[in-house]
Amino acid sequence: MKYLLLIALLLLYLLGLKRVRPKRSAPPPSPPAAAPVAEAPPQQMVSCAECGLHLPQDEALPGRGGHFCTSEHRASFEARRGPY
Repeated sequence: MKYLLLIALLLLYLLGLKRVRPKRSAPPPSPPAAAPVAEAPPQQMVSCAECGLHLPQDEALPGRGGHFCTSEHRASFEARRGPY
């Protein structure tokens, strides 16, 4: 008889747990995958003739004697070198 009582209490306990637990909802739908972005081709890297900093060629400033990272470096390099 006491085993029957223990089984009944166990069943009531398990039923109570089901009611107390929040139901797991489905995860929210993921956003649609974006189309892959085409990467730009690699750029030629050059170094500044004044300080040696490497930078992409399209960002470098051309000058007498090479490429430069800033206009100040171009001016100081050209001032030291003098006119050609």
